[in-house]
Amino acid sequence: MSNPYLGTWRIIEMEQWDQDYIDLVVPGYIAFREDNPGEFQFGTVHGEIDYRIEPSPGTERLEFSWEGEDEMDPVSGRGWAMIRDGQLQGTLYFHEGDASGFVAQKEQ
Repeated sequence: MSNPYLGTWRIIEMEQWDQDYIDLVVPGYIAFREDNPGEFQFGTVHGEIDYRIEPSPGTERLEFSWEGEDEMDPVSGRGWAMIRDGQLQGTLYFHEGDASGFVAQKEQ
């Protein structure tokens, strides 16, 4: 079965942060690789992802946990994403902290 989430997705919008912050260190991205690992970075936040594709009513969605750092401080959380109209749309949650919706486009 082919995995439509594989590859690198450029973060083009987040509810909690503007594009200047998203691209502060590197162009913001979220990436998924074969066998369930992945990573993301936006602003000063970098995380390593462990994901699974789970059934959702009438479709499926990618759900993940993550751990990493924000300005060198350890952080962790969870999130989910779905492909809608060719874009990756989802929410990233910080454990005991912020949450932000995001939209990303697949890089070619």
